[in-house]
Amino acid sequence: MAQDYEALLKQILEMASTYSNGAAPGAGAQAPAPAPSGLEPIPVGISNRHLHLSQADMDVLFGPGYELTKIKDLKQPGQFASKETVTIVGPKGSLEKVRVLGPIRKATQVELLLGDSFKLGIKPPTRMSGDLAGTPGATIVGPKGTVVLSEGVIVAQRHIHMTAAEAEAYGVTNGQTVSIEFDGPRCGILGNVAIRAGEGHALECHVDTEEANALAITSDTTFKLIK
Repeated sequence: MAQDYEALLKQILEMASTYSNGAAPGAGAQAPAPAPSGLEPIPVGISNRHLHLSQADMDVLFGPGYELTKIKDLKQPGQFASKETVTIVGPKGSLEKVRVLGPIRKATQVELLLGDSFKLGIKPPTRMSGDLAGTPGATIVGPKGTVVLSEGVIVAQRHIHMTAAEAEAYGVTNGQTVSIEFDGPRCGILGNVAIRAGEGHALECHVDTEEANALAITSDTTFKLIK
């Protein structure tokens, strides 16, 4: 009986120690997935709906000569979130307070979440940034005017930014598609992830908020790159 009591006491103490370390028994907390060849894990950036504006459309929406007001630098060099927002209008509904990202681009581009398409009544394809040919349009309403786009609305394809040197280190090439595997409570694999490698890119994986919510991804989440 004394041996049984001692064994039970030892088990209770081990369980208490596990709880004190912030993990319940059987929780299976998993260490971050290592990057290949000992490289640092690729950080994750989570994007909500947003848009980029051409100078001509900026002048119509906010007034001639208006300049965006930066509130936060983004990971990618030279890019930033501005305080300015607009309303996007489609055949069935509208989305208010859609944030404008800078700097100014050659063509206006609206990047929506897939779920937004049902509210707006449009069907944007999944495309890489800048690939706008044949995409649907929408109406953009700003404080000073309205722009009617004939094209330019997409759902952004998930992708990974990196320099050419980083691409070589990771064993991938610009334009290649890979998969990324996440651990955690809603673990899973996302495929069709495009590699964007070259000058002007900083190491970062971009997924949108719907993808992040589906797999419980946060900015601290790491993943395994599958080629």
